[in-house]
Amino acid sequence: MKVIGILGSPRRDGNTEILLDRALAGAASAGAETEKIVLSESDISGCIECNDCYETGTCSIGDDMDHIYEELERADRIIIASPMFFMGLTSQAKAAIDRCQCYWALQYVLKEGFPRPEGSLPRYGMFIGTGGTKGLKLFDGTILTLKYFFDAIGATPREELYVLVRGVDDKGEVKSRDDALHSAFDSGKKLAELN
Repeated sequence: MKVIGILGSPRRDGNTEILLDRALAGAASAGAETEKIVLSESDISGCIECNDCYETGTCSIGDDMDHIYEELERADRIIIASPMFFMGLTSQAKAAIDRCQCYWALQYVLKEGFPRPEGSLPRYGMFIGTGGTKGLKLFDGTILTLKYFFDAIGATPREELYVLVRGVDDKGEVKSRDDALHSAFDSGKKLAELN
């Protein structure tokens, strides 16, 4: 069982990363192998809509997404973690998601499906979102984006495991929110335990 956590926050050791680390610890407690990918430390170009992937099923841009593609294809569970910037994902997270257009092309243009070995475990996706405001619709746009992202990478979103934390803005503020810390750990553990 391989669980990857993709950190979309450009701020290291902040609220989003603290919760992602808790979720990965929860997954590890259930026996999963875990890995964290830090997008802000990766060189990732935005999608240029060249549509090469419509013919090849692969992205023609060569950068750090090549490694992320490898990890996505190996992962049984995927956790996306991002703070909300203008009611949506960070530019780092959105760039990585947009570059997964090649997986959409594999499934819906080339009809080949997501590249996973036969007999692989079912794939599930989870989201950790943080935001400084307390707006009821704070995460709505991102949840819709992730529905289609998880579909493109052959993963079922498990919204009951999403960890959505409002009202945390200062760096590390979430450390005082035991409910959020426990929720992240428990969700990561349950994600790894899914059949």
